[in-house]
Amino acid sequence: MEAIRQLEKTYRKPSLPPVQTGDTVRLHQLIKEGSKQRIQVFEGVVIRRHRMNELTACVTIRRIASGVGVEKTFLLHSPNVAKIEIMRRAKVRRNFLSFLRQRRGKSARLKEVSFDKVAANTLPTVEEPAANIEDDTQLPLSSEVIETEENQDALNDALPISEVEKAENKDAASDDADEIDVDSSGDHESGERQVEEVEETAEGLDRAEPKEG
Repeated sequence: MEAIRQLEKTYRKPSLPPVQTGDTVRLHQLIKEGSKQRIQVFEGVVIRRHRMNELTACVTIRRIASGVGVEKTFLLHSPNVAKIEIMRRAKVRRNFLSFLRQRRGKSARLKEVSFDKVAANTLPTVEEPAANIEDDTQLPLSSEVIETEENQDALNDALPISEVEKAENKDAASDDADEIDVDSSGDHESGERQVEEVEETAEGLDRAEPKEG
């Protein structure tokens, strides 16, 4: 039984319009004539519907053509049924409106009721599952990022250093020398000697600079 359901699922349409007995519908049927094909519209009243929850769901539509009653039965899941439009909806209490076959004119009219035509003719779309694999072209790989950073560093090292950058580097080196702390090994005297040497070097640089004016 499960195998039959899986087979029927491949031929089912994803969704069908909510056609009810008593509706006036426009059914677009695909007609094939040799190597050509066309769409033929059949408009009429749905007088009966069968097995709506199965693959063999079908409706019987009746119309009056040149004073003669014409009835057609269509399989809703057939590929030859291109589209169904619900035009009007009537209030009925039967699933099979057989009494319409003996009526003509005003006596064949049904009591019309109001309904949302746009919502009835709009079929719900089937959403596709989102892909779990991301596009490789959007985000580069980690190795590519590392290579890009290394290339950028090499380019920065190859660029010539200007005089302003040399002065900034000199100031940064002097600031780092002023912030020398005592060695973590506990050699307090060596730390003091380093500080004194830095101070003497700074004083020598000040004396060596020519005075303006």
